Amino acid sequence: MTPSFGTSGLRGLVTALTPDLVAGHVTAFARACPMGTGLFVGRDLRPSSPGLAAVVVQAAQAAGLAVTDCGALPTPALALAALQAGAAAVMVTGSHIPADRNGLKFYTPLGEITKADETALLAALGTAPGAAPPGPAVAVNDRAGADYVARYVGAFGPGALAGWRVGVYSHSAVGRDLLIEALAALGAGVVDLGRSDIFVPVDTEAVDPATRARLRAWAAAGDMAAIVSTDGDGDRPLMADATGRIVPGDVLGQIAAAALGAGVVVTPVSSNSGAESRFGDVIRTRIGSPHVIAAMERAMAQPMAQPMAQPMAQPMAQPMAQPMAQPMAQPMAQPMAQPGARVVGYEANGGFLLGFDAAGPAGPLPALMTRDSLLPLIVALVAAKAAGGLALRVAAEPARFTASGRLAGVPTARSAALVAALTADAGARAAFLAPLDGTEADMDLTDGLRLGLRDGRILHLRPSGNAPELRLYTEAADPAAAEALLDAGLAALAARLQA
Repeated sequence: MTPSFGTSGLRGLVTALTPDLVAGHVTAFARACPMGTGLFVGRDLRPSSPGLAAVVVQAAQAAGLAVTDCGALPTPALALAALQAGAAAVMVTGSHIPADRNGLKFYTPLGEITKADETALLAALGTAPGAAPPGPAVAVNDRAGADYVARYVGAFGPGALAGWRVGVYSHSAVGRDLLIEALAALGAGVVDLGRSDIFVPVDTEAVDPATRARLRAWAAAGDMAAIVSTDGDGDRPLMADATGRIVPGDVLGQIAAAALGAGVVVTPVSSNSGAESRFGDVIRTRIGSPHVIAAMERAMAQPMAQPMAQPMAQPMAQPMAQPMAQPMAQPMAQPMAQPGARVVGYEANGGFLLGFDAAGPAGPLPALMTRDSLLPLIVALVAAKAAGGLALRVAAEPARFTASGRLAGVPTARSAALVAALTADAGARAAFLAPLDGTEADMDLTDGLRLGLRDGRILHLRPSGNAPELRLYTEAADPAAAEALLDAGLAALAARLQA
């Protein structure tokens, strides 16, 4: 796996992330993008991350930057600390991919790098850097994690989850202790589950059968209102209800957006189509947080076309809109907001981006334009407590449910060729859909190939942007139908790849 830029920064096999390659990217970042007051550096718990972080620190010092080492902490905690200091940041993480891979995520003082920043960084690679005096001695920030927790305890209040018992699937997530600390500070009784000293790749968007079985077993064995977790670097949430059933990330996003009084919702085309019936202004994008952030920024910069929804006086306890009768097969016309609009973004993996200064039940909640896991988890738990249970709160959302999975080990070129062939040939699409009992109603090419079926189900094929995988997303009116369509769709794709 040759290191390359995808929707989450630089990624590749650890053996290919050589000191020269990592240092070259950090040097190019320092030359091409604003650094503000310096560079903050963080890392996840992979065995390779401390060594790679040391290379990042060394390269940044050589580029003349003031470097602050934040140690092992979640990506959104690093982003928050850097933002508050007016600094850039590099997070050493491979997110949810296996431990033999790793990567770098880049942040300017304004937040995650944009596609324009990425282009500038890549253009600066390999060019001779100018001479610069070395930066000062490395500073240490050991408060970033505590400040991240305090952000949410201050916004929601120490009694927000009093009386509830919540399981935390700790595995090897870098933010596991902070998640436990935050829930306990909010008043919850916390049960630590599945802690591991060996790195465990947890994909919150395509949860593997073994993890699903563990969640159900833990739920059956303990009296818990919910079980929560994150991916390896803590920017994507995972939540299961009292029975161990997973709550999809886009449903978590809907719950959080509604509770915070969002006026404009930005989400990729892979999120479920219930958003269009849930919110007045929905902007659909390609998959990946850079696309979501770019659309959020455009929405906040444009003149308003329609009045924004007012925030809820009691944001956690309001009933939700009725489920939609028919799913949206095509993206809606792009609405416009105004500067200062209440814009949020979320992805199907559950990562939530807050684009405005919100107010929690107990205090302020400033904007944080990077994927975050803690905010949607806390909002959903507080909303579920008010509703009498997580399953009840989820049932109040529009009846559209997604599932996702992947065929691993499929080279990107091969995945792209298959998707291109299906896109170009209506007969091939009909043959692909026949064993799925599906008839094509419409096609959306926003990102990959998204097929709306006449019975309301949806299939979305997309080559992965950062791994040799072919991704499949499905949607239906109930979770079982979405899972069944996913299984049948993956089988049909595997058969076509073997033909």
